[in-house]
Amino acid sequence: MEVSRDEIKHIAKLANLNLAEEEVDTYLLHLQDILNFANIVNNAPVEGLEETIGANDNYNVFRKDEIKNFGERELLLQNAPEQEEGMFRIPKVI
Repeated sequence: MEVSRDEIKHIAKLANLNLAEEEVDTYLLHLQDILNFANIVNNAPVEGLEETIGANDNYNVFRKDEIKNFGERELLLQNAPEQEEGMFRIPKVI
């Protein structure tokens, strides 16, 4: 698919871009490269291929919730900017 200079100017106008005359050629080449690549992708042979959702077969992999006691509360709270009654104190968020 070939793109003309007038089409580039029209697209620039639709996108509210002010292109200088020397920029039109640059954008023309870039858009042409993009459209050529899209054409290659559109013509890729896909007959006989199955649909895939991801790269592996793991779906809804969750870890089990487990309660773990951290025995050294003071060690845990030593990096807290503020603490109150042995817990982290955080700013109120509304």
